[in-house]
Amino acid sequence: MTDGVRVGDTVHDTARDRVGVVMARQGPYVQLRPLGGGREWDADPAHVRLLTPAELLSARVADVNTRSREGLVGVREDHTMRLHASHGGEQ
Repeated sequence: MTDGVRVGDTVHDTARDRVGVVMARQGPYVQLRPLGGGREWDADPAHVRLLTPAELLSARVADVNTRSREGLVGVREDHTMRLHASHGGEQ
């Protein structure tokens, strides 16, 4: 696994061009899950890197937009609201 990547980190799987959250390490692979949940996939640790803060923000916004289009806005609203409040926004 690349240096500094831990369970819970959001990473980019460069081999599949996908963003996921590190869920575990299984044998020689890192198990990743899409930000909005879903089916995990195995990634080669040599092709996994941490997202930059800008990439992480972009990935989270894209996830919220996708869930909004699919009618799933409230699924992780508590997390979104905490992020908004921590940056001076209103709840």
